[in-house]
Amino acid sequence: MILLGCLLAMGIAVAPRVMLVLAWIFSDRWQIVWGGNWIAPLLGIIFLPFTTVMYMLVWTPSGIEGWDWLWIILGLFVDLTHYAQAAANRKLVPGYSTAAAAVSGGGSTPPPVAPAPAARPMAAPPAAAPPVSAPPPAESPDAVPPPGQSPGTGPSGA
Repeated sequence: MILLGCLLAMGIAVAPRVMLVLAWIFSDRWQIVWGGNWIAPLLGIIFLPFTTVMYMLVWTPSGIEGWDWLWIILGLFVDLTHYAQAAANRKLVPGYSTAAAAVSGGGSTPPPVAPAPAARPMAAPPAAAPPVSAPPPAESPDAVPPPGQSPGTGPSGA
């Protein structure tokens, strides 16, 4: 049973929206907590999934009281941290700030974009090099010398 609880906690941490949709479809607790209301949980799934999960976990028929609010505030903190991190990462996308300002018509004009460098004319391909003649084959010690040469002397006769 502990393994099931750990898998549930891991699933909520990784994909809270998926887990909330599964709870909406398969859980009896969903109807008890939300009482047939569908607008509030739908908005919670879309905008504040961790807060909605914490609300589902701490809700009792007598209501939320005492330290239960700490868990809901923790869920809200995680949701706000998620949105803040997404905004910080968005600033790292190259060209995002200029594109966003141009699309939204933001108060400032984007910096001018430098023109692309002019294309240089293509140079003619290099001329083909003349074929290199192969060096004369080296004489092996077993080779028979041509007539008029003694063995061991080179072509110079020395």
